[in-house]
Amino acid sequence: MAVPRVSPVPVAPAGLTRRAKRFVEVEGIRVPRQSIERHRDAWIEHGIPAAEIDRAAAFQDRWGGLALPPAPFYESGPRILGTDVPEGSAAEGWWIPAGDCRVSMAYGFMIGPDGEFGIHGSRWAPLHAGTEGWVESLALAGHARRWAKTITRISGTAVDSLDLEGYEPVAEVRGLTDTWWRGKDSLIALYRGEAVGMDAPGCLEAHIYGGLDEWGLHGE
Repeated sequence: MAVPRVSPVPVAPAGLTRRAKRFVEVEGIRVPRQSIERHRDAWIEHGIPAAEIDRAAAFQDRWGGLALPPAPFYESGPRILGTDVPEGSAAEGWWIPAGDCRVSMAYGFMIGPDGEFGIHGSRWAPLHAGTEGWVESLALAGHARRWAKTITRISGTAVDSLDLEGYEPVAEVRGLTDTWWRGKDSLIALYRGEAVGMDAPGCLEAHIYGGLDEWGLHGE
């Protein structure tokens, strides 16, 4: 039987902003994704709860096979979103792989016990409250980079001295460890995940996109 051809043009999952939907459908690529249902019996035999396999299957159905442009931090992020065998235990909770790294790294991209998208190194660092937040952050970074007149990068302890008075959090990125902030003519992305996940304060980084007009600030 012939294998159905998968269109390389992705259809954005529901629940994204128009900006992120355009980003996924214009700049993303969909590749064939592997079904994890064929592993269910073997995983259950190895002690993985059925509920965690259901979570992994739901993630794969929604995001599996989606390749997005490189992220501006985290060594460009996952190469292709997709899951594998859940990791963890009943005592500590369960994490689901979110996609293979593009390069060899000291941490992996995971979906946390409460659905957070984050990195797991020496400790867990939930970046966004869901995969939607990660995708929204990528879309916003791509948009801001295209329209900003200036881009400034700050790293290390200097990040903590940033003055965010007059800025408001960008709600759609669902920020936890990482956050975005919108001012009157600029956007600021704060990347704290590596500092938390690897216990490395020197890995703090902020990207400041300046000189933005109303379209540049929102993009939708």
